[in-house]
Amino acid sequence: PAFPYKFKFKFSGCPNDCVAAIARSDISVIGTWRDEIRIDQAAVKEYVAGNYPPNGGAHSGRDWGKFGLQKEVIDLCPTQCMWLEGDELKIDDKECTRCMHCINVMPRALRPGADQGASILIGAKAPILEGAQMSTLIIPFMKVSKDDEYEDLIELIEKVWDWWMEVGKTASVSVRPCSVSACRPHQGHGDRPDSADDQRAALDPYVFGMKKKYRAASRETSMNSGPVTKRKT
Repeated sequence: PAFPYKFKFKFSGCPNDCVAAIARSDISVIGTWRDEIRIDQAAVKEYVAGNYPPNGGAHSGRDWGKFGLQKEVIDLCPTQCMWLEGDELKIDDKECTRCMHCINVMPRALRPGADQGASILIGAKAPILEGAQMSTLIIPFMKVSKDDEYEDLIELIEKVWDWWMEVGKTASVSVRPCSVSACRPHQGHGDRPDSADDQRAALDPYVFGMKKKYRAASRETSMNSGPVTKRKT
């Protein structure tokens, strides 16, 4: 099809996002789960006892001292959703943001949940003035399976493409923040976003505020700098 601009997909198997899909693609597909983190309490005790190396032994090149579960895992949880009850590790999975830190530190004790799928994000870009901006999360969880030939994901992509080819002109999908609204039909109702949705998104001061500020600063600089003269060689 005659796309307005190039369109890139990137896929990561887990929220560690080692390929930086969240920062380098128009549609990012990042593996995740929606049930509880699986905990092996016996393995947790082995880590505390020092029988298992933390981080899979990645930092075993020097002596870092005794592994501290409280200091190195629980206190570093961004939402503080972990705690100890006696010698058992507990997790409030409703507060978990899937940062992967605890799983990375204790991979033999903690594993992602069994109900696995993917988070879908859209619109990473790196404009010169504003700087790099990561993708926007539009679908926190989608079942993605080769058994149904990734039908839900393909349906979503086609809806984004339909909208983008209509309004994208010569820009990437990330330039238009209303691209997020194009994906809402996937969440239960099949109506396409109307022009009002597009206009509301285009007026978002978060998206366009920085651009206006830089343009104003640029005009002020050019007015105060006086006429431009050629350098003598």
